[in-house]
Amino acid sequence: MHCIFFYVYLVGFQLQPMRLGKLENLDLSENQLNSSILSILRGLSSLKSLDLSFNQLTGSGFEIISSHLGKLENLDLTYNIFNDSILSHLRGFSSLKSLNLSGNMLLGSTTVNGTFFNSSTLEELHLDRTSLPINFLRNIGALPALKVLSVAECDLHVTLPAQGWCELKNLKQLDLSRNNFGGSLPDCLGNLSSLQLLDVSDNQFTENIASGPLTNLVSLKFLSLSNNLFEVPTSMKPFMNHSSLSSENNRLVTEPAAIDNLIPKFQLVFFSLSKTTEAFNVEIPDFLYYQYNLRVLDLSHNYITGMFPSWLLKNNTRLEQLYLSKNSFVGALKLQDHPYPNMTKLDISNNNMNGQISKNICLIFPNLLSLRMAKNGFTGCIPSCLGNISSLKILDLSNNQLSTVKLEQLTTIWFLKLSNNNLSGQIPTSVFNSSTSEFLYLSGNNFWGQLSDFPLYGWKVWSVLDLSNNQFSGMLPRWFVNSTQLKIVDLSKNHFKGPIPRGFFCKFDQLEYLDLSENNLSGYISSCFNSPQITHVHLSKNRLSGPLTYGFYNSSSLVTMDLRDNSFTGSIPNWIGNLSSLSVLLLRANHFDGELPVQLCLLEQLSILDVSQNQLSGPLPSCLGNLTFKESSPKAFADPGEIFPSRSIEKAYYETMGPPLVDSVYNLGYYFWLNFTEEVIEFTTKKMSYGYKGIVLSYMYGIDLSNNNLIGAIPLEFGKLSEILSLNLSHNNLTGSIPATFSNLKQIESLDLSYNNLNGVIPPQLTEITTLEVFSVAHNNLSGKTPERKYQFGTFDESCYEGNPFLCGPPLRNNCSEEAVPSQPVPNDEQGDDGFIDMEFFYISFGVCYTVVVMAIAAVLYINPYWRRRWLYFIEDCIGTCYYFVVASYRKFSNFRR
Repeated sequence: MHCIFFYVYLVGFQLQPMRLGKLENLDLSENQLNSSILSILRGLSSLKSLDLSFNQLTGSGFEIISSHLGKLENLDLTYNIFNDSILSHLRGFSSLKSLNLSGNMLLGSTTVNGTFFNSSTLEELHLDRTSLPINFLRNIGALPALKVLSVAECDLHVTLPAQGWCELKNLKQLDLSRNNFGGSLPDCLGNLSSLQLLDVSDNQFTENIASGPLTNLVSLKFLSLSNNLFEVPTSMKPFMNHSSLSSENNRLVTEPAAIDNLIPKFQLVFFSLSKTTEAFNVEIPDFLYYQYNLRVLDLSHNYITGMFPSWLLKNNTRLEQLYLSKNSFVGALKLQDHPYPNMTKLDISNNNMNGQISKNICLIFPNLLSLRMAKNGFTGCIPSCLGNISSLKILDLSNNQLSTVKLEQLTTIWFLKLSNNNLSGQIPTSVFNSSTSEFLYLSGNNFWGQLSDFPLYGWKVWSVLDLSNNQFSGMLPRWFVNSTQLKIVDLSKNHFKGPIPRGFFCKFDQLEYLDLSENNLSGYISSCFNSPQITHVHLSKNRLSGPLTYGFYNSSSLVTMDLRDNSFTGSIPNWIGNLSSLSVLLLRANHFDGELPVQLCLLEQLSILDVSQNQLSGPLPSCLGNLTFKESSPKAFADPGEIFPSRSIEKAYYETMGPPLVDSVYNLGYYFWLNFTEEVIEFTTKKMSYGYKGIVLSYMYGIDLSNNNLIGAIPLEFGKLSEILSLNLSHNNLTGSIPATFSNLKQIESLDLSYNNLNGVIPPQLTEITTLEVFSVAHNNLSGKTPERKYQFGTFDESCYEGNPFLCGPPLRNNCSEEAVPSQPVPNDEQGDDGFIDMEFFYISFGVCYTVVVMAIAAVLYINPYWRRRWLYFIEDCIGTCYYFVVASYRKFSNFRR
């Protein structure tokens, strides 16, 4: 009887079993079905394969249908809401060979044991991404027919059990990856004599492979040990006796010295030895000299030295992918003369290679899909023939010293990156009219011309256009507006002038990144700038003006707003609190006035705030102290890029060992990011301007409110900014004392409170901050002793405290010792030198003079009536002034004496 393959998708109708009595394969996945569907399935006695994945099924009802579906061999229950009660309900499936319970919660009311279903027939069991107890593995040995077991990404966080599952003598494929297993591999693993595929990657296993159980698994053909803490010798000695080891994906931690003259018996198809953590300045492993069947080789991120290994190409004529990036290869790229038609991906970026790119590269690799040679020292001409390779989609020659290119001959390439070379000239019109090119990176060169002169024919679909840091001039091209699919536009660091076309703000619905900084642009920000996808906007260092009004009003996905060094006016709008994703706000060096809006406190993601060099006034909002700085990757990476998949490993496995039944091989598909763009933010801290980039930026937290007209006291709540790295409140009109709560700023590296009107003492608790590198309270009205010179405060010099006349103590020259010692009589000659006045002498002299003057005036006035009247008027006007002067002088000298 021949098989009938019939797949049914239920969407809102009921299954009629009497019409499908001979049905053998039924797919009911992704229909949000519940357990009521099971009663309908009882009549399908011929069913051999049933897919109920991605529904809302529970365990109830399966005991009813299990006895009716005696021929069922394949059952897929992936991503339902089962607990472990489902296990006992599966006993009636007497012919079951393959069971997939991935993505469920096998934790519940019953005890998991080895008799949960018919154990004599089951050959394939998938439990990936399933919550299950560890004793499940201990009892899995009750399935003697099992050939495939996948328990990946279950996050078990335990030591792998040394009993139970090791009795599976027929097991051929075992996937234990991504579980955070710790400790060593159990010795009983060596009992699995039939094992051909083993994946223990992405765990925390620790041991030397040479002394572990893997040396006994002589049937292994696929082994993945990556992202663990294994010690693996590059000689591969533990596997020298394996007859057919065909793939390896390791991460070295400790590498013993390689053993020479060992010729392995295995022939690798795929080998990855990337991202070692201790192998610096090493050579290529010797055993690779004896490999002749490699399809994929990855030796990236290892700092391997020497010349480019052209012998690898000579020995492995079927090589399809070669990854040698981030090593220390030197010299020219010397290639074999004969072609390699199987080579599709070559990556030698991030090395120290030089010389010219061979003009024969197109003949040697006629079927390239991806060529990446960035960050080397290649010079001369970019071979025009690369545009004739019809399969070539990705070409990255950025960060070299190339000087000549014919761009019109490279317009067939989908992803073209030539940034940071010495290229020059005008860009041909054909580049902008290419129907193939979608990602164009030409930044950091010397291209020139006016882009507005280029006519655009047809409908151009761009994703990325990066022409930054060149010599382009003229107006911004309006034809960009027709490229409505643009995600990234970077025209910064050129000589563009005039207003920004309205279409830049209003028609780019897909725009995620816009950088027009460091040009000569003028005009206003249109209020229609509300791209729903926009995340990063850089308009700094132009001549833009006017208020913000409602520009960016609806940009709720905005992460970075950089408007520094322009001429914007008005107040900071209150609607800024609606930008819930905003993490970086840079408004420095504009003409903003008014008070800081308290709506800034609503920005829960805010981590960098710079409003310095404006005309802001009013008090500091105390609620800013409630900001909770958190690590943020969106602010560090401007664009996540495009994923480019590769199926060579999967293809090689299939050709040599048949179809893989676990996800391990598919997970090695070598997905990589094409246009991974790191965000760069300029922020002033430690009295210098720094460019924070990538990962470093994601951990940068700072506030700069300096050079404004802010008044009032520093809120005590600012002491709750425990994660802040930089706080600058200098050059304002702040009053009051320095909050003692600043001692809670345990991570701060730069604290600048200079040029204010702060008074009182410097809190001695500040010495508890051991991370400070820059500290300044200069030019205030502070008094008392400087902080004790210990920890970081022992490194601060006099300039940090200058301009506070009543502040004393080291490193200032003003000594505080007089405060602790009673005053002593000082000789008269020293009085003049020191400028002090003896108060007792002052009282006596003043009294005598006062008495003489009064008596003389009284005598004169008694004799002459006319003078008497004149003097009375004069005394009436002046006596008050003289008295005030005497009292004020007395108080001044008294305070000075104290």
